[in-house]
Amino acid sequence: MVEPSEGDWFADGEAYEHYVGRWSRRVSHAFLDWLALPAGLRWIDVGCGTGALVETILDRNDPSRVTGVEPSEGFLDMARGRIHDDRAELKSGDAMSLPLDDASADVAVAGLVINFVPDKQAALREFCRVIEPGGTVALYVWDYAGEMQLMRYFWDAVCELFPDGSEHDEGNQFPICNPEPLEDLLRSANSQGVEVTALDVPTVFTNFDDYWSPFLRGQGPAGSYCVSLPQHDRERLRKHLENNLPVETDGSNHLIARAWGAKGTVPH
Repeated sequence: MVEPSEGDWFADGEAYEHYVGRWSRRVSHAFLDWLALPAGLRWIDVGCGTGALVETILDRNDPSRVTGVEPSEGFLDMARGRIHDDRAELKSGDAMSLPLDDASADVAVAGLVINFVPDKQAALREFCRVIEPGGTVALYVWDYAGEMQLMRYFWDAVCELFPDGSEHDEGNQFPICNPEPLEDLLRSANSQGVEVTALDVPTVFTNFDDYWSPFLRGQGPAGSYCVSLPQHDRERLRKHLENNLPVETDGSNHLIARAWGAKGTVPH
């Protein structure tokens, strides 16, 4: 079994949208509701991806500026193609070395990103560096080990069917994606008033193919694992999932996507 590298996990913006981008947009609304920040602020979206959170900030928070930073050119191309707002700027850059000046914004956010950053504490230090004292640092990640159900059903099936399943399970790969580690991470950067909350959104798939087909495009660890399987094993996995997902009378699959949100204030 040949697995794609981490650099290939999120290379195709369109495939990502079909896989999980459509649900990350819903979570971004819940996240901003929880932050409840005023209009007119300067925002930075670290790891802005295809632009879901940038768009939501522009639509809902009336910012003076939003700067999105993203290392994937494929994602940046898609974001630039969909965001046409003079208040938005999209830059190529890395979370651990942001291409931004000190104290140049009021809010730094990162949606579904921090678990993929090699040095998470370095990233949090960068978030705090570019934010004015008294400003906000906030992030959210999927609850891989619990109620991010589209992935949880997938990995539970993988672990049941294949001996190597648990070592690939995102619930095991990303222990940071739990309340206590997230709180500890923000506190390690001297953030004050740290809070963590669950952000739940419905994920309704019209039928099983709507659930299954995005995995076949190889996005993220789950998709990469799926396409790396030999055809007969992939078919075993498909049948197992089709037999175990909850199904409504109309053939749709109603699941929940939970993210953990964490926020704190940059000290004066």
